[in-house]
Amino acid sequence: MMANALAPTTHPILVAGPTACGKSEVALLLAERLGGQIISVDSMQVYRGLDIGTAKPSPAECARVPHHLIDVVEVTENFDAAKFATLAHRAAAEIQSRRRVPILCGGTGLYFRAFLDGLGEAPPADARLRAELEATPLPLLLRELETRDPATFAAIDRKNPRRVIRAVEVIRLTGRKFSEQRAEWKPAASVQPSGPRCFGLAREADDLRSRIETRVDEMFRRGLVEETRRLLERGLAQNPTAMQAIGYRQVVGHLRGARSLTETIELVKVRTRQFAKRQMTWFRRHAAVTWLEISPRESASSVADRLVAAAGLNPSVRQEVR
Repeated sequence: MMANALAPTTHPILVAGPTACGKSEVALLLAERLGGQIISVDSMQVYRGLDIGTAKPSPAECARVPHHLIDVVEVTENFDAAKFATLAHRAAAEIQSRRRVPILCGGTGLYFRAFLDGLGEAPPADARLRAELEATPLPLLLRELETRDPATFAAIDRKNPRRVIRAVEVIRLTGRKFSEQRAEWKPAASVQPSGPRCFGLAREADDLRSRIETRVDEMFRRGLVEETRRLLERGLAQNPTAMQAIGYRQVVGHLRGARSLTETIELVKVRTRQFAKRQMTWFRRHAAVTWLEISPRESASSVADRLVAAAGLNPSVRQEVR
């Protein structure tokens, strides 16, 4: 079935929101109701071995509903939004060809944007310049960014060296502001909805905080420290992108003697809360999303039912082909 001949019921559904808000469980139930398959929109779940710290779906969950873009590359390999967009469109087309519904679920806003909007014409990385920038103290890079591109400086995650370095790199290579090189809205035919298809899940601050703390405690109980130790042996520390993953980065510090385990657990909770806040800011600023507010006691099944209703879909229309 060609993309431009797709029935409205096979158009992708996007489920976004901050970490620990319950996206994955809702997407799983949604896929079962609609006969869909899930495409992970998570910049860290693409790495093999980053399992516990990324809350990667379990084998049982993958058996219930096929998942795509999980375990795509080794921890020593590079992966970016451009690669994601290519693989995600390929997966969506494959799912649609079987008259299934692609359900994109995750919290990486840039990846959602790459899927929907495409990417601009920013130049590829320059190895020599990249090495120079990586050796430059972050405060100096931020000062340069603030001077040359105030708009990007105001919006960027200033605690993420990888993103700051890329912004400065593009500015130096092109002589233009990074903020001026964003892609224009060019949605692909396969993602044109017949109605609202982009949804965000939101929770009250105290509820989300409690869920984050519970999740972090569970990750450490399940063996995040040992998993990180094994990943270091496989080259995790040599990949600056993978090392940005919250949890792993802090545990690496612990393993190198920077802080105690108790201090590390608390730090991971703080960093995760900060990350969730940045995610919400990004989605509310950049994405046209229909938000569903979730109460602390509402079940994932109820949320999935509300999402189906909000999208105007018929859950009884399912296909038996996997």
